[in-house]
Amino acid sequence: MAGNLESMFAKVREKRQRSGAAGGIAAFVGMSAIAAVLVASSVTPAIAVAGLTANSTLGIFDNLPEYLEIGDLAQKSTIYATGPDGQPVVLATFYAQNREDVTLANVSPFLKNAAIASEDPRFFDHGGVDLYGTIRAILSNALSGSSQGGSSITQQYVKNVLVQKAEDIADPVERKAAYNEATQVSVDRKLKEMKLSVGVEQKYTKNQILEGYLNITPFGGRVYGVQAAARYYFGKSAKDVTLAEAATLIAIINNPSAYRPDIEENEQDNKDRRNYILARMLENGKITQKEHDTAVKTPLKLTLTEASTGCQTAPDGAAYFCDYITWVIKNDKAFGETEDERWNAFQRGGWKIYSSLNLPLQQTASQAINSNIPTVVDWGNIAGAAVTVQANTGRILAMAQSKDYTNDPDLAASGGNFTSINYSTDKDYGGSSGFQAASTYKAFTLAQWLKSGRGLSEMVDPRPRPLPMNKFTDKCQGVGGADWNPKNDSGTFEGPVSVITATEASINLAYISMALKLDLCDIKQTAEAFGVHRADGNVLGEAPSDVLGTQEISPLTMATAYAGMANQGRVCTPIAIDKVLDQNGVEIPVPKTTCTQAVTPDVANAMVVALKAPIASGTATASNPRDGVPIMGKTGSNDDYNQTWVIASTTSVTTAVWVGNTVGFSSLTGRSLTTGAASTARHRIMRPIMTLANALFGGTDWAGPPANLLGGRNAVVPDVSGLTLEDGIKLLESVDLAVDGSCGTIDGREISGRIESTVPAAGTTQPTGTVVNICLSNGLQVAGPPSVIGQTEAAGRSSLLSGGWNVRVVYADPPTCSDDGGGGPTPTPTPTPTACPNPNIGKVIRQSPNGGFARPGATVTLTVQG
Repeated sequence: MAGNLESMFAKVREKRQRSGAAGGIAAFVGMSAIAAVLVASSVTPAIAVAGLTANSTLGIFDNLPEYLEIGDLAQKSTIYATGPDGQPVVLATFYAQNREDVTLANVSPFLKNAAIASEDPRFFDHGGVDLYGTIRAILSNALSGSSQGGSSITQQYVKNVLVQKAEDIADPVERKAAYNEATQVSVDRKLKEMKLSVGVEQKYTKNQILEGYLNITPFGGRVYGVQAAARYYFGKSAKDVTLAEAATLIAIINNPSAYRPDIEENEQDNKDRRNYILARMLENGKITQKEHDTAVKTPLKLTLTEASTGCQTAPDGAAYFCDYITWVIKNDKAFGETEDERWNAFQRGGWKIYSSLNLPLQQTASQAINSNIPTVVDWGNIAGAAVTVQANTGRILAMAQSKDYTNDPDLAASGGNFTSINYSTDKDYGGSSGFQAASTYKAFTLAQWLKSGRGLSEMVDPRPRPLPMNKFTDKCQGVGGADWNPKNDSGTFEGPVSVITATEASINLAYISMALKLDLCDIKQTAEAFGVHRADGNVLGEAPSDVLGTQEISPLTMATAYAGMANQGRVCTPIAIDKVLDQNGVEIPVPKTTCTQAVTPDVANAMVVALKAPIASGTATASNPRDGVPIMGKTGSNDDYNQTWVIASTTSVTTAVWVGNTVGFSSLTGRSLTTGAASTARHRIMRPIMTLANALFGGTDWAGPPANLLGGRNAVVPDVSGLTLEDGIKLLESVDLAVDGSCGTIDGREISGRIESTVPAAGTTQPTGTVVNICLSNGLQVAGPPSVIGQTEAAGRSSLLSGGWNVRVVYADPPTCSDDGGGGPTPTPTPTPTACPNPNIGKVIRQSPNGGFARPGATVTLTVQG
């Protein structure tokens, strides 16, 4: 041995002298130090290392660590849903390295023996560093200038652990630097590797080292460890591989990129390496000649079995829910300080993520969506989404949409059926900017109406009319702009309607009338109290038009808000993860729901009374399962039915369904989808979802609200005569009466252009919201004619004519003796009626007009007793 080594050293000296004195001497001294120590280590490499540390004038080991902490290997993380039997069901797995740890007892002896025979035949004899193999590699590399293997299994294990530690670093720059340090070809790295290998041998048994080595070793691509390799290349467990298969797998270790047999041009190289390994196994007495010969003749037959990874593999249309979980992990600091740290931990940590998804409900939601909306609609960019949450916990139970999921940009661009955008969520949690919430947003005006102490039976004005912006109040930012002319989507409403009717029929102008009596900023802040926010992250608007739902909101946000209404006004933020365990079974803290009181329970219960009306007998009836479980709901559709919604809730579960344009403005009116009219597809989706939800979770009725929130208020019509039109309108509206000037101009005593009277009249009691007609004066009336009743015809005529009035006289028939002269009942007539004396004969008994007000010179009619 010593003679062979000295000969090799001589060749190295000769080569280094030719290539340059300074570089040659430095490299040679470094290699000579290693070689000298190893040659001297006739007992064990451990003693050699100790001797070098104490005696070497180079001091090259002085600062090298002696101990290597072998942490957990990168493992696949798995997301689970809850199946129909309550047990976890795999949704998807994620990994940076496809690995399944396996014990040595579950590894085929062929694999163990092949690894030892080819990579480290003296594995059980050395103390971590193979003396002969290392010196041979060092000197050969010095002679050839190439990199030749000589590392023991323990050294390879140490290198792979260092690489693993580098890849576990979240920061990309630090990760690259650590990786380069762990893989560089240098004497320094080799020395560190050797010293750490000796330390590993002192702490772990040979079998533990071999087991760790077989689990950490790369096998090409993202396949790591013999168990994942056996499954990927041959579709079986590591304990079941044949001799030929074992040698094929171990052949990959020497150079995974060059020897992985799933690449066609590598097949022959892998086969050659396999046969070399079989020869070494035969040489080391691990297999018989017959076994060797049979294995060599065995053709390569792969059964490639891709490990499922990523959300695209999630069953039952749950890919978008799975994608939402990945965004929660990326965004939430519960899983780490930075996004890189969080994502790295998720992909490598072997987490078991138990989600809130209810698989039976998810299956129903997905089927309802897909049976009603095709992935591609030829007349527009139409899609649909449905999301269901548990009302009192915020747990997301289902999330489905009408597109095929992909996170591959090229695939997403290949056809309209693919998208990575999750239409149920916000931009930061799936890429969507949301959709106009339309009339589902009216619930927040309803909430503020009730918060202000008003009732559901109060009357509001539903009539279309121009609305000056200065009619609205906004304490936060004011209101300005041109007059607004909103319209009702359907129906003609002339008189006032109750708030319940306005909700049942979703009457736009009635809700705008409610907003006119409120503060727009208060309405927005009430919406925010229910967790409402724009999906794109911008500030929530508060313009008058926002009362009708022009803000872009995600279905998940709207479902959460309505769940709060159903939950006594208590809103719970949505959560998708119930529990996370790391690869050692230790629980990792997860984001928890936060529940806050948006409105009082009394206000929430009054909202429910109003919101029961649309689904019982109004615009949402087609969504009602009618299964006996109390339910509330609200529809929404924006201009031209570009976006349509329905939201329904019991005390247990809330579902929001959206169907509309992802981009563009194609109207759903008059269009058809798979199972019927596009404008009503939302109901055909909602009904089966809520039917199953009610069967699974049930629901009870809500408590009734106090009488003041159910009832209405009355107002006494104030006397506005003599006021200007503007002041009169202000006074009438201040007592919650509506105004219409349909009386026009009439004869009046008030100054021309001022208010003469109202209909209903001043002093009468009317429900709030009653429309009051204002009659303006033409100023032509004066104090009416004086009364001349009781005067003689001549005296009365003379008095009136002298006052400038015209006179007209009519005569009443003379009374009979049985006539009381006063218009009383007539007794049975006598055979011979006779005239009776009457003191009123010839006198005025009636006059019109009599006092009051009239135009000057008007005709006064006098009735004289004959």
